[in-house]
Amino acid sequence: MCYTVGNRTAAIFMAKSDEKAPKTKAYDASSITVLEGLEPVRKRPGMYIGTTGPDGLHHLIWETFDNARDEAMGGYADDIEVALLPGGYVRVADNGRGIPVGIHPKTKVSALETIMTTLHAGGKFGGADSGYKVSGGLHGVGASVVNALSEHAQVFVHQDGAVHTQEYKIGKPLAKVKKLGASKAHGTVVIFKPDATIFKEGIEWSWEKIVSHLRQQAYLVKDVRITTIDARESTHAAFSDALFIRSEALDVPSMTFYFEGGLKSLVAFNNKHQTVVHKNIFYVEREVDNVVVEVSLQYVDDIVSRITAFANNTYNGEGGTHVTGFKMALTRTLNTYARNANLLKEKDDNFTGDDVLEGITAVISVKLPEIQFEGQTKAKLGSVEAQGATATVFGEAFAFFLEENPDDARAIINKVLLALKARKAAKAAKDSVLRKGALEGMTLPGKLADCQTKSAAESELFIVEGDSAGGTAKMGRDRRTQAILPLRGKILNVERARIDKMLASEQVRNLVVALGTAVGDVFDLDKLRYHKIIIATDADVDGAHIRTLILTLFYRHFRAIIDGGFIYIAQPPLYKITKGKSVAYAYSDPEKDAVLKEFGVAPTEVAVVGEGDDEEPAETEEEAVVAKKPTKASVQRYKGLGEMNASELWETTMDPAHRVLKQVHIEDAEAADRIFDILMGSDVASRKSFIQSNAKSATLDV
Repeated sequence: MCYTVGNRTAAIFMAKSDEKAPKTKAYDASSITVLEGLEPVRKRPGMYIGTTGPDGLHHLIWETFDNARDEAMGGYADDIEVALLPGGYVRVADNGRGIPVGIHPKTKVSALETIMTTLHAGGKFGGADSGYKVSGGLHGVGASVVNALSEHAQVFVHQDGAVHTQEYKIGKPLAKVKKLGASKAHGTVVIFKPDATIFKEGIEWSWEKIVSHLRQQAYLVKDVRITTIDARESTHAAFSDALFIRSEALDVPSMTFYFEGGLKSLVAFNNKHQTVVHKNIFYVEREVDNVVVEVSLQYVDDIVSRITAFANNTYNGEGGTHVTGFKMALTRTLNTYARNANLLKEKDDNFTGDDVLEGITAVISVKLPEIQFEGQTKAKLGSVEAQGATATVFGEAFAFFLEENPDDARAIINKVLLALKARKAAKAAKDSVLRKGALEGMTLPGKLADCQTKSAAESELFIVEGDSAGGTAKMGRDRRTQAILPLRGKILNVERARIDKMLASEQVRNLVVALGTAVGDVFDLDKLRYHKIIIATDADVDGAHIRTLILTLFYRHFRAIIDGGFIYIAQPPLYKITKGKSVAYAYSDPEKDAVLKEFGVAPTEVAVVGEGDDEEPAETEEEAVVAKKPTKASVQRYKGLGEMNASELWETTMDPAHRVLKQVHIEDAEAADRIFDILMGSDVASRKSFIQSNAKSATLDV
């Protein structure tokens, strides 16, 4: 019998009872492979760090830093330093107690060696008696995983008046722990260099990503100094056994974070580019049932919610039980207060979860001794007790906050009431669009030239700028798999637009209907009609603006489409270079120069054609003489897709065999959110400052 998977058909052959089964290799005890030591980590690194790409690479720093941070959470350290060293090395130091170096009673080797070379070994399993009341490390694999995935690592331990060290290669010790000499300090220094055979995309550290992560951690651990140093270009940065190397001595870039306000400071930072609805920032920290709950929030004049969650100071990008408890308590508390204060009439509907979340900036942090995450990357908290504890602590404190701050309470309720009214209006507008589509048999927009295939996996949607480019694209496309949707002008900026206003825009509505997923609470990714949505705009300032507007729409209302990897940006060429019968396309100035060199053409032998026009007429008699001389090559500078003929557009931008596409993905959701706020929001001062700060980095073609 046969079955089909995607576009491939495979056959399963089942032996009949009277036929002999084909001979196979014996399956017995000898067939079982046992991976020893850290071999499982190197065999399946993704199981431990999520990916071997840039995120997994930086996860090595987070794991190492988490151990130092756990010392600070326990009250044993107040100074942590993370330094990028030459050659791809990273150095993480803390002034905590130092990893024990004595002989472990079970492994019969140093406790340091045990921790660095054995999975599930550490001081985070036995509760408070083991040395940590709470910690971010659940599985006890952080240090050993980092060691296993590093081509070289070394640890220095300052403890009991001495400094000890041990070196490792691909997770294996090169020698026993040895004493180097006397030391008055106390703490641990871990130095490692990731293995390039594991991280094949390269060992490239992102300074911005590291700074952002450590800043966030500094908000979560009060009164702890966290310093990050970029010493990659320093000739003096070495494997010093000193506890801290300090940037002042190296004269290199550094940043130090120290916050006394904790989560309140983090909420204020996140709202820096927002207009706040109420003045006072809510904050509570209390322990219940052995769970420490810390929550801070403030509403802003926006339509999106920003909830950041942590468990034992580990960021939970996918939320978890503590976020569920928070949302339940938030909805219940605001409904109760609004009813009691007669701000919500009997005839009015109750606030929904979506209503109370609109415009909220909140940070939730829980700390508990026995923590359960869903997966080693700790993206989602699974501890059941965190839900009830968060709901109890936050619900009681927030109700008290509303009673004690009536002006803030009224401002919050008015904000939520506005969200409720907008939700009803948006639902009516959305239902109207969907109902109209249903009555018309889901009639697709008239400007959409759809593809013939009904397979979403094969289908591509090109979103192009204007009818001119749309006409060229329609003529040049592969009709079977490629659909074309031209947009007229610049679409609505949806950064601060609700669904009702968004769907009132014909251009946006056409795109929503073409996608097929619907929008809002009835959005269904499974109904996406195209698995490649390609934004193809002109290579000028207007094209960049239109591309940003389209990306804003997808980020705010179709985030799952971006997360699914379905959004791409086309890269049309900037130049068409012709020499005789030879034609080449260049996507940048360096590439153009390389093509001319390959053609054997000097710059003086080039005729430049701009924006589809012929050469400019000569202004002087001398120039006229030069103009009559035959040139060896011509270079046409494209400004828009509409300047290409159909065959050129197909060959350069649409043909899967030759085109260049950039896939859009969200590397840092919080950073992306701030950028959209700055670029597309209402804070003009912040946008002006951003433009001024980044003006020198911009490449403008006006």
